[in-house]
Amino acid sequence: MKKTAIMQPYFFPYIGYWQLINSVDEFLVYDDVNFIKNGWINRNNILINSQKHIFTMPLDGASPFLPINQIKCTSNMKNKEKLMKTIELAYKKAPFFNEVIPLIYDTIFFPSDKIADKNYYSIKRLSEYMGIKTKFRLSSTLDKNDSLKGQDKVIHVCKLLDTDIYINAIGGLSLYNKEEFARHNIELYFLKTHEIKYKQYKNEFVSNLSIIDVLMFNDLEIIKNYLNEYTLI
Repeated sequence: MKKTAIMQPYFFPYIGYWQLINSVDEFLVYDDVNFIKNGWINRNNILINSQKHIFTMPLDGASPFLPINQIKCTSNMKNKEKLMKTIELAYKKAPFFNEVIPLIYDTIFFPSDKIADKNYYSIKRLSEYMGIKTKFRLSSTLDKNDSLKGQDKVIHVCKLLDTDIYINAIGGLSLYNKEEFARHNIELYFLKTHEIKYKQYKNEFVSNLSIIDVLMFNDLEIIKNYLNEYTLI
């Protein structure tokens, strides 16, 4: 029984994204859908002064009329260095800073001007670091019918991938219908992340931050446990 999940290439996404990756055999990175401004393709949240703070990879000429894999990052090296410095200052006293900061550096300075390339590299690199064995594929490599929308498009892609079980983030509850998937011999489940808490310096815990925060404050054995802290509904 092959399990599949599909998500856009987010920028250092939260722990639930990695749970979704870890829950399936193949993870399709949707790199050829249109870019959405103020989404999570080039930004996320980290902990600064005990509070949630958005960090952003600046983009050049970002447009909702272009697919994600055509969106370019800033060519200004100083902007990238500033972003790197922000993350370094936020976590320089975290217990696993030395192990994790090279992974962040390699993503931010990955030698491609496309945000999709950086994110895809990061997703694979961090998955390897966390011991995730899932296979990855880019949606742009599939010979698919791009005229389809919404649920019909997802079912179509699942068929191309010979999927038996499709697992979606919990946000898809209102978008996808289990009966419709079943009509195509595909079981549909939604992943609901359990509450995960850990020590962040001495402040009160701040939730729903980037995976960067999880990696900086937890050893790999604990993180591997976190990857299984979810319920399929």
